[in-house]
Amino acid sequence: QVQLVESGGGWMQAGGSLRLSCVASGRTFSSYTMGWFRQAPGKARELVAAISYNGGIAYYVDSVKGRFTISRDNAKNTLYLQMNSLKPEDTAVYYCGAGPSTWNSGSNAKPSFYNYWGQGTQVTVSS
Repeated sequence: QVQLVESGGGWMQAGGSLRLSCVASGRTFSSYTMGWFRQAPGKARELVAAISYNGGIAYYVDSVKGRFTISRDNAKNTLYLQMNSLKPEDTAVYYCGAGPSTWNSGSNAKPSFYNYWGQGTQVTVSS
């Protein structure tokens, strides 16, 4: 089992930047595909970005391409999400998830692919 703890959320004006972190403990962090999801009030949890177990592959949803960067430091058991040029529509609770090591472009966009979740961190972007 792996435990995940997110941090770095907060309030930001549109156009600003935030960096989220997700620290893992428990089983080997480097064996997991990792993803950042977000959930706005009244909406389903959606994938923002995912990264393969060794950081070699990264995937982004179209709405964040060119603005967000996902990365990981396996030596520090930490996942990151650098968010630039923030928009009000980025407002949501952001969650990190850990899933199987096998990269699957179709499945790893779905919350059901991920076995473990953090508690979430709120990001609020004002216009």
